[in-house]
Amino acid sequence: MTSAYDRLLSLLKSQHLIQSVEGLLGWDEQVNLPPKSAGFRSEQMAEMARLAHEAASDSAIGDALAELETDRANLDDEQQVVVREARRDYDRVIRLPAEFVSEKARHSSAAYHAWAKAREERDFASYAPFIERHIELAKEEADLQGWGDRPYDYAVDLHDPGFSAEQISGLFSELKAGLVPLVQEIEAKAGDTPSALRGFPVDAQRTFLREVTQQLGFDYEHGRIDVALHPFCSGDGLDVRMTTRFHPDEPLDSLFSSIHETGHGLYAQGLRSEHAATALGQHIGMAVHESQSRMWENQVGRSRALWAYFEPRYRELFGERLADISSEELYREINAVRPTLIRVDSDEVHYNLHIILRFEIEQALFRGDLAVADLPAAWNDKCEELLGCRPSHDGEGVLQDVHWSGGAFGYFPSYCLGNMIAAQNWDQARQVLPNLEDEFAAGDFSRLLDWTRREIHHHGKRYDTSELVEKVTGKPLSPQPLLAYLRDRYGEIYL
Repeated sequence: MTSAYDRLLSLLKSQHLIQSVEGLLGWDEQVNLPPKSAGFRSEQMAEMARLAHEAASDSAIGDALAELETDRANLDDEQQVVVREARRDYDRVIRLPAEFVSEKARHSSAAYHAWAKAREERDFASYAPFIERHIELAKEEADLQGWGDRPYDYAVDLHDPGFSAEQISGLFSELKAGLVPLVQEIEAKAGDTPSALRGFPVDAQRTFLREVTQQLGFDYEHGRIDVALHPFCSGDGLDVRMTTRFHPDEPLDSLFSSIHETGHGLYAQGLRSEHAATALGQHIGMAVHESQSRMWENQVGRSRALWAYFEPRYRELFGERLADISSEELYREINAVRPTLIRVDSDEVHYNLHIILRFEIEQALFRGDLAVADLPAAWNDKCEELLGCRPSHDGEGVLQDVHWSGGAFGYFPSYCLGNMIAAQNWDQARQVLPNLEDEFAAGDFSRLLDWTRREIHHHGKRYDTSELVEKVTGKPLSPQPLLAYLRDRYGEIYL
């Protein structure tokens, strides 16, 4: 029995190393790749996907699993988790032909560069064929996996195992019912004043966000932050790669996108690195991942307590730009409520409406109710319906997000689910960790980080998302804590 388990671990480690190299190529593609090297990188990505598929579908993994499953009684609790999740992964990967995996990787690489060009040129028509092909590939994959009659559910399950579009629709409907009147109430009080934060030197922004993210607990000995067209985080705890972007007139964009990605990075660094190749050292799903990024970005990052600590340094770096702005005005700017067309720039109050928009559009695409050619018009109509504003061009509309260029359908709901989980976790953390805000005001975030690592990160995939939420908070997942949090924070400012 021990021999079979050791063989399984060895095979999973080899597979993990190949996938980590594949991930680094993907990171480099968005950070460093010379502009005329895209075609070559597409072929590299296709070959790496083939090698990763070959390692993951090795029949020796199936043989080891079969041997271990014949005598589960001899496996301890952690070994049971490893075998259970390895079986799930193995069964899925062997259903996919190597040619399909290579083609999907090749297309994803080409589609990323097509999206970047289309976004810059505000030219949706040139990008539309890449989305069409991605949808074809997504449906083909769902069919190969036995989900042919529910391709969008398969897409959701890839990112958040155990969730379905129907379940998410129920949660989102409840959230929307409470959120829309709250948004209207706050908008009526907030007015429409433009941001006063302009002309913030990029070098000083870079210095500040590095200091903030390091203070929050990100380990730069095992990670780094660079610049990309769209912020993201990749890698595992031994090598975490984050990105952000800078603009002199949008200093909070770079800061909060960096804190957001730091939340992802802290989760990756909190997973047990000695188990990185198995389910014991891997994240549960993207909703939990987003709950970590969104909690650090919003509940922590936009709090009065955190800014009581960091404001003096902020003024030291940007004093001239903040000379006429009081501490209260700065706090209100950090938590400003303004309808915006861009999801990543959205305030917390409007953010979930951006996700509901994407969720509804993705479902329509997969049902065949919406043609890809009609995406811009449908996007603009829904934007006006939900957010009260209409894009003037596709760069600030349907082309703004990178996700579809990688075929990541079903990912967007994770952000909203993550917001719900973050609010629920935050309620629990404040109950069991009294005086957190006093510690934040002193620059100490370690007790919250330790709590998340103990209660969330260290479990790996032992529990599914719903089980983990209930284990941590004692309650099933619900949008009500998020609604209460939004009303509490923004009601104090605006109502």
